[in-house]
Amino acid sequence: MTATAQGSKKLPPGPVQPCDLNTTPESFDIIAGLIAEYGDICRLTSESRKSDAYLVNHPDYLKQILVKNHQNYTKGVGFDRVKMLLGNGIIVSDGPFWRRQRRMIQPAFSRKVIAELSEQIKRCNLELLDSWEAKADGNEPINITSEASELSLQIVLRSLFSEDLDRIIAEQGSNPFSILTDDMARDIQLVIKFRALSKIILEVIERRRREQPGRIDFLAMFMDSRDRETEAAMTDRELLDEIMTMIIAGHETSAITLNWVWYFLAKYPDVERKLHAEVDNADYEQIPDFDDLDQLPYVKQVVEEALRYYPPVWLYTRRAIEADQLGDYFVPAGTDIFITPYFLHRHPRYWSQPEKFDPEHFAEENIREQHKQAYIPFSAGPRRCIGDFFATVEMQMHFGLMARKFRVKLLDEQPLELEPAVNLRNKQPIYLQLIRR
Repeated sequence: MTATAQGSKKLPPGPVQPCDLNTTPESFDIIAGLIAEYGDICRLTSESRKSDAYLVNHPDYLKQILVKNHQNYTKGVGFDRVKMLLGNGIIVSDGPFWRRQRRMIQPAFSRKVIAELSEQIKRCNLELLDSWEAKADGNEPINITSEASELSLQIVLRSLFSEDLDRIIAEQGSNPFSILTDDMARDIQLVIKFRALSKIILEVIERRRREQPGRIDFLAMFMDSRDRETEAAMTDRELLDEIMTMIIAGHETSAITLNWVWYFLAKYPDVERKLHAEVDNADYEQIPDFDDLDQLPYVKQVVEEALRYYPPVWLYTRRAIEADQLGDYFVPAGTDIFITPYFLHRHPRYWSQPEKFDPEHFAEENIREQHKQAYIPFSAGPRRCIGDFFATVEMQMHFGLMARKFRVKLLDEQPLELEPAVNLRNKQPIYLQLIRR
């Protein structure tokens, strides 16, 4: 039974003028204005949809939506665009099918498996190191936006396909998945090109079934998983959708975060110096192993602060199945809920100096006092991003290696322009000078 309002039918305040929100720069500005005027919750009349919408920016309300009464909230508006690209993977699926898929995939993200896959992360970073050392020696600037994108894509592909990636590249003559880094537009043309890669992935799946190679990667785990009630494996279509989801979600968010962390290290020398001191004092030789990552808590704090400051997923939605209550406010069935981590992460009631980039926000003593739902870069509750731990390992290994080798200088001091689309990106590439330490 949902927590329907037994007493109050009070509705949140909101503007009279109808308004639709989307992942667009225009909506970004509108949301900033709505939060400034109405605070933690406001009600919007839609221009094009039947139901009203609530913009929710209070961690107590988000705890109700994402954790305590999560079963009452399904995916909301905007996921139709994502579904065109990803099919029915766990980011867009709902209900019993989502629960089945989540259970089947979850073992692939255990500490044991990620410890094994960390060797692929190391391999990709060591290959990048050679390139960066040559560029540093040649005084050649790097486009960290594209470098981060290419590294992140390489890591997710290696973690999915391991040695089969080499075979794909050999057969195709180049990496066919590079369309994701060569063209940053996320339009219908990309959808068509990306879905056309399905044939290549299905060929890998079929070949593995025939040859039964010994592999430790995400694809092997997905293929081996079985439904605990029926013992059925995933169908080819289900496998394909989860792999497509993994490629897009695992690549984009990590690439954006790597990009932002390097930007902040270049912009704030005191943060960079403290991070350098930590990696220099750690006792691994060149690049940290999985078991060395506990020695890099400040690296993790810097990454967490980047995710607070510029969360890649800055806006997403839920829809109330039945009526509910958020504090004093009634939520009618069918209400669209808009959740905005970007503005939540700047809430002055829950963050000291929220506009300041400060990794001390995530120092242990500060985390203890923090409201758990005031920080949701990976969402929260049962639908929290399944790859959050993998992404953290990826970040710590990367900076554990590269920050020992280089310091960085920002080459353009012009104010950064944000591009709040499906993901929160910088409008223009960020260029850095690598300086050997």
